[in-house]
Amino acid sequence: METFSLDNFITLGMLVMLQAVLGFDNLLYISLESKSAPADKQKMVRQVGIGLAVFLRIGLLFALISVIGYFQDPIFGINIGSYIKSDFNLHALIVLLGGAFIIYTATKEIWHMVLLEEKHEAEAGKTRSAGSVIIMIVVMNLVFSFDSILSAMALSDVFWVMASAIVIGGILMIWLSDRVATFLQKNRMYEVLGLFVLFLVGIMLLTEGGHLAHIYLFGNEITPMSKTTFYFILVILVLIDIVQGRYQRKLSMAKATKSKPQES
Repeated sequence: METFSLDNFITLGMLVMLQAVLGFDNLLYISLESKSAPADKQKMVRQVGIGLAVFLRIGLLFALISVIGYFQDPIFGINIGSYIKSDFNLHALIVLLGGAFIIYTATKEIWHMVLLEEKHEAEAGKTRSAGSVIIMIVVMNLVFSFDSILSAMALSDVFWVMASAIVIGGILMIWLSDRVATFLQKNRMYEVLGLFVLFLVGIMLLTEGGHLAHIYLFGNEITPMSKTTFYFILVILVLIDIVQGRYQRKLSMAKATKSKPQES
């Protein structure tokens, strides 16, 4: 059958790799968000949340194929002289709200770290039920899924290819989510880096949503942050964190060596 041709399997491989690349920011959010659930249910929360999101992604894929025009049709516009011009559609609103929520979440967690509120995590486990965390993971997973699904639709028009890529990508995310969460738990300093990356993801979504809404501020069009720019900044942040960590350890070792003669 033509639908099971070699070209379709090659496209499937490309889409799986695309899902893995585009899913990094989503995976980071899931790992950080799952910490709000009780400790003994965090693994279950990640698995169930991603599993439900995979089924909903397939439904969203089917919906986008059928009614893609409705997501792009203008709903309303905000025009204030030459200061603000915009033309919002459903796709833009979803991406903008998702970006704003991620920035709020990252900022809140960073603020707690600055205030050194150690009781925050213990309280979070009591105040956030596993069900509410799963809902947030599913909802934000759908927000993140728009770019990957639209990219898949651009590469293929065969439904089983796109659906298979979503399922395989979901399985990979379930496998990786536990490892990312464990890594962040054992290396708490990288959690700070993760939150700032999450903040950057929110900025990227806001610029993308602003572009989809055709927003002009003082005559300047909002342009989306490219994935190349995002990953470049990500690499710079990681390098800064690594260099700063090693430099801090050297300073600590030098200080300890300097204080030994005084003690004797």
